[in-house]
Parts: sequence; C-alpha cells; structure tokens
Amino acid sequence: MPAALVMALEHGLLAEGADPSFPSRVYGFRPQATLVVEGPGTAFGFVHSGAATLEGEGQQRVARAGEYFSVVVRDRLVVEGGEGFLALREGFLGLNSVGGPIETRGRLMYIDGCSDTLLISPPMRGEPCFNLLHFPPGIDQTMHTHPTIRAGLVHSGRGLCRTETGVQRLEPGCLFILYPDAPHAFATEADADMLLTVYHPDSDFGPTHAEHPMLNRTYVDGVSARYIDAIRTRKIAVAGSD
Repeated sequence: MPAALVMALEHGLLAEGADPSFPSRVYGFRPQATLVVEGPGTAFGFVHSGAATLEGEGQQRVARAGEYFSVVVRDRLVVEGGEGFLALREGFLGLNSVGGPIETRGRLMYIDGCSDTLLISPPMRGEPCFNLLHFPPGIDQTMHTHPTIRAGLVHSGRGLCRTETGVQRLEPGCLFILYPDAPHAFATEADADMLLTVYHPDSDFGPTHAEHPMLNRTYVDGVSARYIDAIRTRKIAVAGSD
C-alpha cells in the first residue's frame, strides 16, 4: 500500500478499505454526473467549485463553492452538480450541517508555521471531524504520521507532498489520501500558500457525558453540575446511538 495517493479530482468512488479500524469511503463528484452514496454513515465533504445539491431522506441541502458539509446517510445520498469531494464514515451517524465559506487561514496553531480550523467538531470525543489547514509560503513540514486515514482536497495555492517513496505536486483540485502511520510532510514554495480541507475518521477530542459545556456551566449553589453526581442524568435514549 502506498504512503499517499495524490490524484486529480475524478467522479465516483476513489478509495475504500484504506483504514479497517475506521471504515471510510472517499468519493469525488463532478457537475457532469450524479453521485449516489449508499449508507449507513455520515458524509463529510467540501465543494471546490459550483453548487452541489445534497439530497437524502426527503431533505435537500445546497453547498456552494468554499462551503463544507456533514450529512447523515441512513439509506443513500444523491449529489448533483458542483465539484468537490466527500468521505463517508461508514456506520457513524453524525449531525447534519452546511457551513462556510472557509477562511483564508486557520484559527489554531498547528506545526511548523501551519494553522488549522476545526470546521466540523466531533459530537462526542473520539468521533470524526473535518478540518481546514493553511500552509503559508515557504513551509517545509517536519516528517510525521497520523494513526488513521486522512483524505482531503487542495482548495487554493500549490505545494508538495513528500513521502518516503517520492514527491508529488499539489494544486487546486488535487485530492490526497494519507494512509495510517505513513510518514509524510507538506511543503510550499516561497511565493505561494496553500489551503486544504481534510477528513479525519476519529479524534481524541470532544465532549463526553461526564464533561460538556451545558453540564459544566450549570450551577447549583455555586457548584458545577459536573461535580454533583446525584442530579446528573444516568440513562436516556441518545440521538446518534442507533
């Protein structure tokens, strides 16, 4: 299996089975054809150009160029129009949302001068997320790995993807897939930055039943409900657990 796969954005299923621990399928969509994605799962994606209509379960949403989305797919998702990519986290039922447009740099400091924005947060700790990465001009990242698959799209700018087997060019419309534990690094030239949107199938971050903003910031006689065991909800039918 290669460390990384870099390709021009094509229509249809582009990768599956790359991370057995967190089953995911990666798709590209183009305006000339209809994309049908079978569930169950949740589709995380980004529209590079045009406008994409996302239809499933009797609901229709539109995501435009520069916007990102998360769509629950219980049966199937139909994508019409637009150009972009999506990754289906198989079996995971997340939250429906469309957001954007993306900003021109991240809000969180990352590594080697790069920045990141958590565009779609995990509903609970450990669940999938979707990110924006910004690489300023002249970046040469430290070689590193990720424990799970990464799949993303170059939205603007240009750069390089370095792996142990070679160097591949990145430019707008390029899709990349990084396999688990594969050493890699991105770089940019002195006169060009680069913006990427990236799917992560898991996380080590997010709220839990024992700690989340609503619970933490509820007070009884000046004490957070987080520390009042007697009043905390013990059992309930929670959305997304079916």
